[in-house]
Amino acid sequence: MKLFDTLWAFFTSVKLAIFTLCSLAVTSIVGTIIPQGKPYSFYIDNYGAKTAQFFHILSIPDMYSSWWFLGLLGLLSTNLIICSIDRLPAVLRIITADNLAMSTERIQKMVFCRKWQVPSDHPGLAGLPELLRKAGWNTTVRREDRNELYFGQKHRWSRIGVYIVHLSILVIFVGAIIGHFLGFKGSVMIPELRSTEQAYAAKDSSPIALGFEIRCDSFTVDFYDNGMPKDYKSSLTILEKDRVLLQKDIEVNNPLTYRGITFYQASYEAYRDFILSITDKATGQSKRFVLPFQQQTTWDDQNLQFGVINTEAMGQRAVRSKIWFKLGENPATVVWLADNTSTSISSGGKEYTLTAKQMYATGLQVAKDPGVWLVYIGCGLMMIGLYMAFFLTHKRIWLYKHVDATGVTLYLSGSTNKNKPAFARLFSRLERLVDQALTN
Repeated sequence: MKLFDTLWAFFTSVKLAIFTLCSLAVTSIVGTIIPQGKPYSFYIDNYGAKTAQFFHILSIPDMYSSWWFLGLLGLLSTNLIICSIDRLPAVLRIITADNLAMSTERIQKMVFCRKWQVPSDHPGLAGLPELLRKAGWNTTVRREDRNELYFGQKHRWSRIGVYIVHLSILVIFVGAIIGHFLGFKGSVMIPELRSTEQAYAAKDSSPIALGFEIRCDSFTVDFYDNGMPKDYKSSLTILEKDRVLLQKDIEVNNPLTYRGITFYQASYEAYRDFILSITDKATGQSKRFVLPFQQQTTWDDQNLQFGVINTEAMGQRAVRSKIWFKLGENPATVVWLADNTSTSISSGGKEYTLTAKQMYATGLQVAKDPGVWLVYIGCGLMMIGLYMAFFLTHKRIWLYKHVDATGVTLYLSGSTNKNKPAFARLFSRLERLVDQALTN
């Protein structure tokens, strides 16, 4: 039993909470300064062989999954749970206490207490309950013989604010654990007009089955005058068994989410291939083709031959492409076309619309975190708990009227669990209201 009491006292200690919080803060700083998830050779090159070995022993490169970091989180969680179990019942007793049962001797000995002596027939006595109500205090009353005790309180549940914060931290931890074991983070590169049913884990590049197909219908990128990318956008389609379920254009900070998996626009890759869209103006027939650079492609239904024979480039970006276009035995047409623009070509009595653009692959970050809503709920609870703990106080007042042969003795008393200077000002205002009622 003595061992149990010792362990209980250890886990309810505020010192333990301070130690674990400080330890987590310091180690988080270390994990921020030292890059995480790099190859072992990276740490040898940047910190030396001995330091790299030390990092490896303590799992510094994967610190947030290390046994000792998780142990600190577990120690903090245990401290919060046991501390709450130990102290919450006493707080609930204060919240639910019958304050009208408090002895008059205790009321008279409170730090905040004011006494008045008035005749029993004073007209101001009858209006005191209404005065308290107008001041924002809804009171209850206990009567014994001719004596009366009025009690009012505000924000009594603010006392559990700190325990709501405790709960919020535990909810966030649970959400993080669920996300770690049931979720994943990865990436995928999808060329335009192609699709995939898997992503690749960020940690080890192992394939992750998505459970559906995602296709990149198009990718567009805008550039600054110096050639740097300004903005890029992907048009994505979700399919299951060749059935379109969802289509959305995504940009940075505007992701697509389907079945709990979120796709974020992250990067892109330029290809040497081109996408040529051809439309027969007379029939409306249209088709898109992927053109390898300087290779001929055909559209047999239209008896067409075409290809990209040259380009003007800025780095990996094709600014213009030179299109070779031929209908049957008619003479070939050659036209320069700016990237992602259209032109009309007439040949053999037929007219076609051509749109050419460089082919890209969209780089997507893929994340699934089924515990994220618990994390959001935990953060909301933390805001509520912190507001209750720091901005609200449990304020109580008693107004006791004792009647005897000499007249009426009136006591106004009050207490608060914190922020006594603010309560002192509030109590002074109540004193002045009572003074005014008794002097008029």
